[in-house]
Amino acid sequence: MNARPNIVAPQVLVPPEVRQWLSTARPMLIDGKWVKAQSGKTFEVFDPATGDLIATVAEGDKADIDLAVKAARRAFETGPWSRMTPSERGRIIHRIGDLILENADELAALEALDNGKPKAVAKAADVTLSADMFHYMSGWATKIEGKTIPISALAAPGIEFVSITRPEAIGVVGQIIPWNFPLLMAAWKLGPALATGCTVVLKVAEETPLSGLRLGELLLEAGVPAGVVNIVPGFGETAGAALAAHPGVDKVAFTGSTEVGRLIVQAASRDLKKVSLELGGKSPNIILDDADLALAIPGATAAIFFNHGQCCNAGSRLYVQKSIFDQVVDGIAAQAKTIKLGHGLQAGTEMGPLVSRVQYERVTGYLASGRKEGARAVCGGEGLGGPGYFVPPTILVDTNPNMQVVREEIFGPVLVATPFDEVDDALIAEANNSIYGLAAGVWSGNTGRAHKIANKLRAGTVWINCYHVFDAALPFGGYKQSGWGREMGQAVLSNYLETKAITTRLG
Repeated sequence: MNARPNIVAPQVLVPPEVRQWLSTARPMLIDGKWVKAQSGKTFEVFDPATGDLIATVAEGDKADIDLAVKAARRAFETGPWSRMTPSERGRIIHRIGDLILENADELAALEALDNGKPKAVAKAADVTLSADMFHYMSGWATKIEGKTIPISALAAPGIEFVSITRPEAIGVVGQIIPWNFPLLMAAWKLGPALATGCTVVLKVAEETPLSGLRLGELLLEAGVPAGVVNIVPGFGETAGAALAAHPGVDKVAFTGSTEVGRLIVQAASRDLKKVSLELGGKSPNIILDDADLALAIPGATAAIFFNHGQCCNAGSRLYVQKSIFDQVVDGIAAQAKTIKLGHGLQAGTEMGPLVSRVQYERVTGYLASGRKEGARAVCGGEGLGGPGYFVPPTILVDTNPNMQVVREEIFGPVLVATPFDEVDDALIAEANNSIYGLAAGVWSGNTGRAHKIANKLRAGTVWINCYHVFDAALPFGGYKQSGWGREMGQAVLSNYLETKAITTRLG
């Protein structure tokens, strides 16, 4: 059973270089300089495993956003970034990836302290994938190409023209990232924006600003010119809202909840900014009776409990064919009960705390709602209480499609499991019965049948006999209210480009 973790005093676990870095108030990055907030305000950052204060950070607001946007505008219009060759930009972007790997241990420790995730997981996944994103995008800097289009010019018979398209950087980009993968989400946003030649104002989440600020130091070390990337920590209702509405911003890219995504769209609509959104999910994970359960059970376990369930693509709605339902649920429960909870810096920790008291109360509120509506917890089922914001892995059964825990994104380690009889239209309809469409999973020994199911699922990503497989080359994003546009892969470049058509008369 997941017992309350015994937390070792965190100061003993913090690497000396991280402890030194945290010992002074962390400023924000504007125009290549580390500065205090215009207001002089700061805010406190807490360790979610203990509730202890770990850092003080400059609190940006509208005034700081305005300075940052103006710096990004100057850097875009008159700075060296837009005049660099694509090859030069690519080398700088690649160097960012190198520096992330060179500082992997420090960055992983910051993620463990700030977000609560296990350091080993942060180092293997978050840090490694962040570096890979910059390495991958560095290659695209030299491969953004237009094309020649033969036109008929019916209104000008006998006259020849040459028409070409020219992809151009969209300009100044406001980027707002969430707290669940702080470093990785910064990489997902910054990599393609830099590859296309844009300049950026990045608003990091108030819960987890530390790795983004440390990344800012690495950007400068890599040779990113002043003003090209500006990093402003602050709160959503002040700094985030000001960035989304700023008239000097050409495009807004946001990752976070669907509720906040709607507010971003409203703010951006005032001057018709371009917007891309990577939002929430309530992803179905379907296990058929011919699945390899030695693969499917641990796969379904990881699908929901990885990163404490704080994943927008988490496989949180499990559908299992009735003949194997009890076996699968018991198997996932058995694995869930062995997951070791603890501080992210403690050796052996497999699941840390939720990121904040707000998130803890949100998740435990959903658990209370599930109990009230008749759901039964096979394991877990309630928070562990303080100190720290720990919720053990939870599996709920005896659910129905109208329950809040089935319909709404919980964003915590909570799985709702439902049996089904046959692979038919009713199953597909229920899997698609959500306002979201971010991801899905299918487990079957018959890959042909699995692909037929995958083709019918309304989701931007479908995994077959696997889950949580990401790569910088793979596009990621959602259908329906899970967002607009795609992250990663070649597809993300269109988020940051305008297409100009140029036609020349010959003779």
